[in-house]
Amino acid sequence: MSSQPVALITGASGDLGRAIAVRLAAKGVAIVGSGRNPEGLQRLQAALPEGAALATIQQDVTHDSAPQDAVDLALKRFGRLDYLVNNAGIGQPKPVHETSDADLDLFLNVLLRSPFRYCRAALAAFKGEAAIVNIASTFAVIGGLRGGAYSAAKAGIVGLTTHMAAQYGAQGVRSNVVAPGVLRTGMTEYAWNSERFKRMNFEMTPAARPGTTEDVAGLVALLCSPDGAFINGQVIAVDGGWSATKYLSDAALTRAG
Repeated sequence: MSSQPVALITGASGDLGRAIAVRLAAKGVAIVGSGRNPEGLQRLQAALPEGAALATIQQDVTHDSAPQDAVDLALKRFGRLDYLVNNAGIGQPKPVHETSDADLDLFLNVLLRSPFRYCRAALAAFKGEAAIVNIASTFAVIGGLRGGAYSAAKAGIVGLTTHMAAQYGAQGVRSNVVAPGVLRTGMTEYAWNSERFKRMNFEMTPAARPGTTEDVAGLVALLCSPDGAFINGQVIAVDGGWSATKYLSDAALTRAG
């Protein structure tokens, strides 16, 4: 068994998953990247530092065999599993009155049921000190327009994580939530330049710039490192102060009409 720590990252074919993988790999962590998009997994491979250890698996996280298949790959290729980052997600939710049962099932399956099942599979593979980082959203901790099933599922992730922090912390398994605000990724590109989006996000955020995937990746890397060894059961927003303040930009405060 290798002495190199190993991280399983779901949603690794997307922008945020790739940034997390790059940051962890730079710290000497071997990466097992799970993703639906084969081209995205190829971009992940190209983005990693030279010599980084990587195994990828193309899968739909909602399939029943997906969690165990990914964990088995980690054990087969690297002989261990130390970190799980539940990052796979979907966006563009609707308010409750516009949400069909099919929409509800999809959001719950991708954002809550699947992370639950990956956690369960990983717990059986961990040996000694380990860490789980569940990627939620500021919409898990604060009311947000059009959150609907997305908000419900992400809030469920918070409950799951705090339970695991209590249940498994004494075994050396730390569980935390990272709750990003809006980031410019393929999931948000469709709305990024709309006036409504800018007002709701940029003009209500004290930070002078938008958040980046690297901002989130840095926190995930901390939580998976010895520097995060006494952090357990926390929900940490990475949003420039959006969810914690009543900030409005000067432009918003002085706009007429």
